[in-house]
Amino acid sequence: MTAPVLRGARAALDAARPAVARLDASRGPEDLAADLIETWGAIETALRSMVGSSVLTGQPLIREARQRQLIDFDQANALAEFQAVHDRLQSVSYRPTEGDLNSARSAFLKLDSGLIGDTGVVAPRSAPRDAYAAAGPTAQAAAVAAPVETTVPASDGAGRGIPAWGFIVIGAVIVTALIAGGYYAFGNRGGGSSLQQGIDAYRNGQREAAVSAFNRAAREDPKAVLPHVYLARMAREVGNFSLATQELQLALQAEPNNALALREMGANLLAQGNFELARRFYVRAVQADPTDKTAQGYLGCTLMRLGRFPEATTFLNRAGPGPWTSCTPAVNPNQPGVAGQGTGTIPP
Repeated sequence: MTAPVLRGARAALDAARPAVARLDASRGPEDLAADLIETWGAIETALRSMVGSSVLTGQPLIREARQRQLIDFDQANALAEFQAVHDRLQSVSYRPTEGDLNSARSAFLKLDSGLIGDTGVVAPRSAPRDAYAAAGPTAQAAAVAAPVETTVPASDGAGRGIPAWGFIVIGAVIVTALIAGGYYAFGNRGGGSSLQQGIDAYRNGQREAAVSAFNRAAREDPKAVLPHVYLARMAREVGNFSLATQELQLALQAEPNNALALREMGANLLAQGNFELARRFYVRAVQADPTDKTAQGYLGCTLMRLGRFPEATTFLNRAGPGPWTSCTPAVNPNQPGVAGQGTGTIPP
């Protein structure tokens, strides 16, 4: 992003700091709703400045910023949660909850910190994220409203005005950067590709490391499908179906007939209870890879929930035993109207 674009985005967020600082559950619901709406409006203005659009709003705007790699997975997730809060606020009878306030603070802080990092501005020293989450609303509001410190060169061009220890610090930073660069260029080669690092981290339950690696893999190869499939799966696992859909759309744009992406889209829709659309994607997944037992099994599960019992039995028999059997509801084919009820598992 260019400097003018960043300045515009930062100016939009700065204008909302007073509103974010006022987010306290002790205030009236009407005042809180007004401040939440104002905060979301500022975030949308900042995002529009970043993507260069004056018309996009809501999820399409978040998706565009994510697709351009202007925000990361964590930021997009937080923004999507706050956008859902904004949608609920369109009902005049809705009363904001403490969770809504936390979503607003989290989205604002994550976007704000990302812009600080991009502009070279140094944020004031603060407690770690876990400490922030544990702090009360007053302390959180103070952290959001705190003025941002900027670094200004003290030299007049001849080196005067910078204390001797300043050069030591600068030298240490340069050395650290060189060491880090050397590790990335040489030492990191032994750790496998970014995709494999993400898969390993995901399997070990290291979600933040996995997200970082998958995002890096997507940047390294914009046409890669698997990084988006894994990011979608991780979003689905925490209930962020809109973000999962965005990632899967990117995967299918890169490779429309990718069996794994099609199967994961089916899983995303099945988890939301959209059985008919899930069935269509599972059918496409089976057509793309007739040997995929998981796609066959969950296609059978989906058909069972739609009441199409003979077809469901066919695919369940083809798939054989597996976790999809717990997804099928315990129904009697002679009792219409009960298919599709119950919870159950979703594809791994």
